Amino acid sequence: MAVSTLTLAMTLALAGCASTPPPDGILNQAQAQLRAARDADAAVYDPIDLGNAQDKFQQAQNAMAKRDYDVAAQLADEARASAELARAKARLGAARSQIQNKTSANQQLREQIDQSLADQQQDQNQPANLPPPQQTTDMPAPPSSALGEPVPQGQGFQTYPQNPNPDQPAPSSSTDQGGHL
Repeated sequence: MAVSTLTLAMTLALAGCASTPPPDGILNQAQAQLRAARDADAAVYDPIDLGNAQDKFQQAQNAMAKRDYDVAAQLADEARASAELARAKARLGAARSQIQNKTSANQQLREQIDQSLADQQQDQNQPANLPPPQQTTDMPAPPSSALGEPVPQGQGFQTYPQNPNPDQPAPSSSTDQGGHL
């Protein structure tokens, strides 16, 4: 009876160890995340986390070879997490790089615009390289604008007051100062 109980206990213990299935799904996920991290240039933007993920994945494969499935599953999950982190940091690094490139390009365009505006203002302030203007003769006035006959004395606008004393001659225009004596 003791032998059969011991045999049953050993059988259950071996069955318990064998009941842990190989973590193929977790290993496949970790491997896919590693590939995605490499594709996202994690080797450039986050080599530390990528290296950590690769090391954990290698350790998980070694545990699988030893049929230590619990340890293999845990290491594969750590490798997956590290690979996801490396991929996220790589994407962030790539985005920052693009932002920096766009910022630099925008700065260059601003400098070109400022230079162009400065050149335009300088061109406006300097006389143009045009030939000197030619002297033109006055054009004759049309016949309808010709002056008519002078207005007889006393019927038009006068620039000096009329002489109240007819015995005195009217002041000449050379002494007239705006109608005042």
